[in-house]
Amino acid sequence: MFPESYHFIPHFACPKTRGPGRAFPAAAALALACTLAGCAVSTQQEVDMGTKYAAQISQQLPLIHDPESLRYVKWLGDSLARTTDDRNLDWHFSIVDAKEVNAFAVPGGWIYVNRGLIERATNMSQLAGVIGHEIGHVTRRHSIRQQQKGQGANVITSLACILTSACSNGLAQAGVQVIGGGVFAKFSRNDEAEADQEGVRTVIRAGIDPHGIPEMFRILLDERKAKPGTLDEYFATHPMEEDRIAATNALIAQYPPEQLEGLRMDSPEFQDFKRHLATLPPSPSPRKGK
Repeated sequence: MFPESYHFIPHFACPKTRGPGRAFPAAAALALACTLAGCAVSTQQEVDMGTKYAAQISQQLPLIHDPESLRYVKWLGDSLARTTDDRNLDWHFSIVDAKEVNAFAVPGGWIYVNRGLIERATNMSQLAGVIGHEIGHVTRRHSIRQQQKGQGANVITSLACILTSACSNGLAQAGVQVIGGGVFAKFSRNDEAEADQEGVRTVIRAGIDPHGIPEMFRILLDERKAKPGTLDEYFATHPMEEDRIAATNALIAQYPPEQLEGLRMDSPEFQDFKRHLATLPPSPSPRKGK
């Protein structure tokens, strides 16, 4: 494991940021050093960081802009987030127009789910479980903890690129590749277990059946066995074996049966959403060199 902080960077008082979407002050590099050194990262700083990352992601990843599709994902995501968010974040839910299976979260309340994962979900509770899991990464601040522990020189470079806009386009694009398929997608097994726990708790609070979580795991594991190599991207960023299915089922079993009665497994709105998504143009092919 990495040390809790980079001890060679001196500890400074973290400078205040200026609000989401605004340019970072000249002291942004100092704030970055402070973040990497392990000092406390405020919610506002986390949101500022997420805003910068989200702007880069919107430029580099193919996102679906269809209003009807986004309306449903936002409704489902908001219904989950409001049951667990104690910091009143402004949540953002996006669909990546990619046939590959993946999902990831960006600090401050940005959640991205690939179209390929949605297409594999057979009911609403399975998609809700994925979103609840990613919300758990944000509420538990797993990405912030990763950065405080240190993730290596490439991640430090990408952070500096995005937070200070001090890099060339080539380096900035490299940073986004780290975001979309790396630092914000790869978590430790402990982080994944914590996010699973949060996901189970969140969907139950939202009145949704938590069994969709292990069901989604089973769908992906079965496809991995039937078509080796087709889900490499997802499994590279989401450590998962049979024991993770057992672990989530065990978490669910800890709840009183009466608390699980009547929870929703599916909805007509979800099935309408999936049918509508299927009418959109096919996802673009992955860009070469990605």
